Amino acid sequence: MGIGRHKPERGEKLKPLDTINGFDVRPGFYNRNGATAASNGVSFTISSFGATGCTLLLFYPQEKEPYARLKYPEAYHIGNTFSMLVFGLKIEEFEYAFQLEGPYDKEKGLLFDAKNVLLDPYARAVTGQREWGDRPESGRDFIYHARVVENNFDWGDIRQQEYPFEDLIIYEMHVRGFTKHSSSGVTAPGTFEGLRQKIPYLKDLGINAVELMPIFEFDEMEGNRIVDGEQLYNYWGYNTVCFFAPNTGYASVVEHNHEGDELKELIYELKENGIEVILDVVFNHTAEGNENGPCFSFKGIDNNIYYILTPDGYYYNYSGCGNVMNCNHPVVRRFIIDCLRYWVTEFRVDGFRFDLASILTRDQNGVPMSDPPLLQAIACDAILGKVKLIAEAWDAGGLYQVGTFPSWSRWAEWNGRYRDDIRRFLKGDAGMAGTAITRITGSRDLYDPTHRGQSASVNFLDCHDGFTLYDLYSYNSKHNEKNGWNNTDGDNNGNSWNCGVEGETEDAGIENLRRRMVKNAFATLMCSRGPAMFYAGDEFCNTQFGNNNAYCQDNIISWLDWSRREEYKEIHDFFRFMIAFRKKHPILRKTMKHAACNLPEISIHNGYPWNGGTDNSSRLIGIMYAGRDEKENRDDIVFYCMNAYWEPLILQLPELPNGIQWKVCVNTSLVYEDGKDMEEGTEFFYKKTLRVPPRTVVILEVEHP
Repeated sequence: MGIGRHKPERGEKLKPLDTINGFDVRPGFYNRNGATAASNGVSFTISSFGATGCTLLLFYPQEKEPYARLKYPEAYHIGNTFSMLVFGLKIEEFEYAFQLEGPYDKEKGLLFDAKNVLLDPYARAVTGQREWGDRPESGRDFIYHARVVENNFDWGDIRQQEYPFEDLIIYEMHVRGFTKHSSSGVTAPGTFEGLRQKIPYLKDLGINAVELMPIFEFDEMEGNRIVDGEQLYNYWGYNTVCFFAPNTGYASVVEHNHEGDELKELIYELKENGIEVILDVVFNHTAEGNENGPCFSFKGIDNNIYYILTPDGYYYNYSGCGNVMNCNHPVVRRFIIDCLRYWVTEFRVDGFRFDLASILTRDQNGVPMSDPPLLQAIACDAILGKVKLIAEAWDAGGLYQVGTFPSWSRWAEWNGRYRDDIRRFLKGDAGMAGTAITRITGSRDLYDPTHRGQSASVNFLDCHDGFTLYDLYSYNSKHNEKNGWNNTDGDNNGNSWNCGVEGETEDAGIENLRRRMVKNAFATLMCSRGPAMFYAGDEFCNTQFGNNNAYCQDNIISWLDWSRREEYKEIHDFFRFMIAFRKKHPILRKTMKHAACNLPEISIHNGYPWNGGTDNSSRLIGIMYAGRDEKENRDDIVFYCMNAYWEPLILQLPELPNGIQWKVCVNTSLVYEDGKDMEEGTEFFYKKTLRVPPRTVVILEVEHP
């Protein structure tokens, strides 16, 4: 019911223009999507191209039925946007949702139903799943509500670290699994706060970036089931419910109307300790699934816009998770950029890793585009101008774009070719030496430095998806029986090697070989050109007991067992050393000025000096890096050698000019101890010739006179 026109005085506060069901209202803030608190009320804005009407639902906290239904007047519907400012609301006293009216035609992808209660896509907080694994209702009948969040976190003078991309040593982790095990020793296991308490450990380890697996609100109860008496969940979180809301199940305390404060405190302290924060984001699909899944947000708002649909209204499934977001549609493109901007400005994150990013290159028919508008818009956005952009450059629909992902000189890629080729070389496969050299020295066959710089290849040997580094050398095949799919899920081509026995063993020789292989892998990663990434727990040989697809395992399979840090202290210390070694030698990370001693930047010495040749039987490689470190006013020269053969081999080192000498820094066949002289146990003759033990990495640096 209207209350008449009102001509405001200059400087006068906004006043109601209408009354609906006892609430004073007026048109809201059309340019601010979602719920925006004002001094005297809250503006609620939602856009839909197909909706003909909209109703705002207000709920008392934790109540199922609304205490108020406010239908938007026609005058509040401008273009495709509904916006209304409701006066007198206190944000701590209500939750909200929407109902949209419109046509229903499944074959055309129109799913409007005025009975559906819809979650605001721009909600800053989602109610209903505060406790991990505890949901009041289940299945497609579950109804999400949103809550208004007050943002008054004080960031002080904290800012983005802006480390050069090639300097990053990225530590991928799952927030819950990192500290959930009792051995973690934190007071709030499995939470943002638990992770915050581990920052001194991360700083001591030496990494300078964390990559957090999905922390947006997701539904861990999706697909929950019991297998062999164990409750299984959607543990990893790759099924987003809301892209603007942090997962409340990761907060150690109730944060009503302040959701995200604990996460912000974590990010603040990580930055204070010199650690960048990269978020793993999942814009390729949502938790609404296919035609059998629930309709709680995008489906009920504009199903035919937000998802890529078949001609008869079903869902394409390039994600393997039921649906695919129509990322290059202008509406979806704006939504994604709004989201990224929000996390950069409100949470100060430093970068994003895009899950199944090849989906982001597909058009509304699922066809790959050479210049996807979304990727270009992200690359050229002013607010996102300095954040790291990392693509998982493939999808579940067979599109593999490693080396060809559209970049605009901004996008980097998880180098899946590096992972696969180096794994094969390290375990001794024939014919891999030449390819390994190419991968270690920057994969220039995939990433031309002229166009992609030196940071396009994010090198890694393992991640959340697949074997842990220890399991890579403990299992020949996957053991995913506990997932409940008869071991049919997960990768069948992991290029792993069990070193002679499948799984756990008491054979000391095999256990020592496994430790050496882990050290070989990490030493190789730290001596490779391009940003480096490894998975949390690798530094103390964390195991998933052969499970290479632990997406559903919220238990010891996925949780880090911190007691292994003592058991594998040598490995932990070796990781710390290699991280520090990489930081010490910038030539390992990037091109530098030409060395004063006139050695080339990269040269190959396979067995004897300046031999760059390989054949099918080659398993011994030598790579020398050389450049001028102007900061230290000296040449920076490092020699990496790997014998992937099962017998010792001889390698002759190149002569060094100006009286400088080689010094052995790493020999993975020896037990590593802090301060131990690696040269003493290495067969090194006249500072010129190495007898490289079987399956061993040896690394040397120069001794300056």
